[in-house]
Amino acid sequence: MKSTGHRRSTATDTDKALADYFAGLYGFEPGEGGDAPFQFTVGLSHSGTGVEKVRDGKHDIGNSSGNVEAELPDRDSYEKFVDHVVGVDGQPLVVSQEIADAGLDGITGDQLKDLYKGRISNWTEIDSSLPDKEIQVLGRVKGSGTRTSFVDNVFNDPEEDTSVANRYGQNQRLASAVAEADNAVSYLALAFLNTDGLSPISLTWEGTTYEYQADENGLDATDYPLSRDLHMYTWDGTSKKEAAVINFILTDFGQELFVSPNDYFVLSEARREEEKNKLPDQTPV
Repeated sequence: MKSTGHRRSTATDTDKALADYFAGLYGFEPGEGGDAPFQFTVGLSHSGTGVEKVRDGKHDIGNSSGNVEAELPDRDSYEKFVDHVVGVDGQPLVVSQEIADAGLDGITGDQLKDLYKGRISNWTEIDSSLPDKEIQVLGRVKGSGTRTSFVDNVFNDPEEDTSVANRYGQNQRLASAVAEADNAVSYLALAFLNTDGLSPISLTWEGTTYEYQADENGLDATDYPLSRDLHMYTWDGTSKKEAAVINFILTDFGQELFVSPNDYFVLSEARREEEKNKLPDQTPV
């Protein structure tokens, strides 16, 4: 990673290259010839893979959209995992546009559970005015943080079996499958909600209706049952290199650059301060 180029930000108030500035907060000197103070790479995997590789010492930081207790449920202890929360995802429920156009604007928590247990199979069982069509219930593959969080939130058990027509390895493919069908329903990561051909629906849970973009009781509401924290896990403490990266994400600048543009909810100031307190003390150069 090169640290070439300078970018002034009100969040950092510096003319240093970003890598030099944030690494410098933890005592790292700029590299020679424009190189960053230290190298790091980012890889794509399921959440379960990320936390496993941190545990096995293969990665320094494991990103996960599910908590480690749900991703690795058979462990006796999670004491050495350090959980750094950097954002929040409020998972929406979505249906094929044809179903939304037919008048479906929301379902209840009990209906959601029945759908994913195979106890409801036709849209007329949700509402008699809906098309007389089989419901195609879709979801993510086991091991994905999106699925783990959904199942844990709905059934209070991350290992609960669900009945779905198809499972997809990526949210993008899942969103496309819902959009290309005329009878599908699914949960989804918030970032993929703008896919043409699908529509979000509300969820009424324990008497409260949560709706996408609602001013009150939106998907960012604290009590929304399908919300999930987005984690960056370290193992057996947090090194200064790891802290330099995580602190970057936790600043106003990092939240604006990495969290908000990807359609996730930024952390409140209080939550960010709580997370920053988990990091080692800064030793600026």
